Amino acid sequence: MNRLSLQGRARILGCLVEGNSMRATTRMCGVSINTVAKLLNDLGTACAVYQNETLRNLKINRVQVDEIWLFCGSKQKNVSDENYGVLGHGDVWTWVAIDADTKLVPCWMVGKRDTEYGYAFIKDLKDRIQGRAQLTSDGLKVYVKVVEPIFGADVDFGLLHKLYGPVGGNAQERRYSGGNCCGAIKGAVCGDPDPKHISTSFVERQNLTMRMGMRRFTRLTNGFSKKLAAHENAIAIHYMYYNFGRIHKSLRVTPAMEAGVCDHVWTLEEIAKLAD
Repeated sequence: MNRLSLQGRARILGCLVEGNSMRATTRMCGVSINTVAKLLNDLGTACAVYQNETLRNLKINRVQVDEIWLFCGSKQKNVSDENYGVLGHGDVWTWVAIDADTKLVPCWMVGKRDTEYGYAFIKDLKDRIQGRAQLTSDGLKVYVKVVEPIFGADVDFGLLHKLYGPVGGNAQERRYSGGNCCGAIKGAVCGDPDPKHISTSFVERQNLTMRMGMRRFTRLTNGFSKKLAAHENAIAIHYMYYNFGRIHKSLRVTPAMEAGVCDHVWTLEEIAKLAD
């Protein structure tokens, strides 16, 4: 990025974090696709390293976790035999945690939706939290297997299991609509979680923020991730901007400021400088 000015990098970054595709960004900013790809790679790596080092010893009282789906390279049914089961080909899941009070996203992980990645994700989350917290997840059985062995007695773990009924309407509506939520079951898995705070609303809303903020997460388009590395770098940039550079409407500050991690709103130029 030696030939591109800081303002030029910030402009590209601004396009990417507002949900534009890489091709659209090249047209809007008047740069080549290779320039955008190199910035995505360099800045994504820098953002991942910075947040991994900075988001530590966090005082979190209530944390919610969830997973969001996307396919990489091709849909699962079209994966070739030699690439079947290889991460980065077909279904890819992003594990996400959010502080329900400050809206900070302390960690995320890209991988498969299985016990191995679930264990690594929860272990990473545990290493970032200072003190005892209440943890809420959906009905995925992986969480029940890994939370208590990792946290031990230092967690109040609640589970929210939603019940879905059949989708009405015509065949087209049934294809693109999820089941109708007809109820939810709350329960304590370990510790003593507060029943009124057993909820996944904030992390599910965060999933929508991801789909709106990154073109590659948009459904039914050709903007999906073609390579796993680009997918991971885009997520790192997204959360750098979300945590440090974007004022949350309900907080009137950024999540990082609310959590006491930083004392000002990061500009796009400041974020772009991380790749220097």
